[in-house]
Amino acid sequence: MKTINLFLTLLFVGCVTFLNAQGGAEEIITESSEPSEDMYVDDIVSKRLIVENRVLPYEPIREADLAWQKRVWRVLDTREKMNLPFRYPEKPLFSVFREMIENGDITVFEDEKFSTPLTAEEVEKSLNRIDTSVIFDYDTYEEKVQVVKSEISWEDINRFRVKEMWFFDEESSRLKVRILGIAPERDVYDDETQEFKYSLPLFWIYYPEARDYLSKHRVFNENNDMAPMTWSDLFESRFFASVIYKSSNVLDLRVKDMFDPAKESSKIDILLESKKIKSELFNFEHDLWTY
Repeated sequence: MKTINLFLTLLFVGCVTFLNAQGGAEEIITESSEPSEDMYVDDIVSKRLIVENRVLPYEPIREADLAWQKRVWRVLDTREKMNLPFRYPEKPLFSVFREMIENGDITVFEDEKFSTPLTAEEVEKSLNRIDTSVIFDYDTYEEKVQVVKSEISWEDINRFRVKEMWFFDEESSRLKVRILGIAPERDVYDDETQEFKYSLPLFWIYYPEARDYLSKHRVFNENNDMAPMTWSDLFESRFFASVIYKSSNVLDLRVKDMFDPAKESSKIDILLESKKIKSELFNFEHDLWTY
């Protein structure tokens, strides 16, 4: 009799526990039900590959294995056909930089040697343009100068500077390259004639620090919307067109400083010299081997 009472008691406790668990359980999602956050997706599925992507760290290299290295500076024009992804309106590269800077993910530098970080006020000044306009006040019959602050748009950025290091690794017997920094350029025009004068870098971003964040942003692919290419993939696979405007030299001269700007053939000479530097880089590794 005691055994039967004990069995009934345990059965009652088990039923109560099961009912309580059922009452506190969350709603069961079946195949026919749809989560609310996935009901209105502008795609086939909600893509997570890029968001969850993790960039691989650089391969460690010993100083003793560096047999040769050379710094090279390039200018990348976003208006070229191959570089049009830099101007994709939904998420251009300059907007990605602005987002990383505003979130405090990266440090912004004033110089290309990454020795002078910009303060918050200097960063704010570099990301915005200050314009002045004269307004006539009809109440006082006086002209007043009004200061207008406007954000620099991605449409104002036509070029990017890329600083990179080419080096020969004796351990792997290969010529390698690593990007050191990227800088967006802003065009400066004459106030009266509105003619183009020159272009200046707004700031420099240290690429090894930014590559992890750049790997979270997708690059538009004209041939395949599903292609999971990120900005870090684009730069490290060198899927862009550029022109070398400077390489390390004893006088620290740019390519255009080596020629007389008064000559009509100087522009062609600058382009040929740039291609010459590019050929020397590609031929360096080949010249180390004999067949």
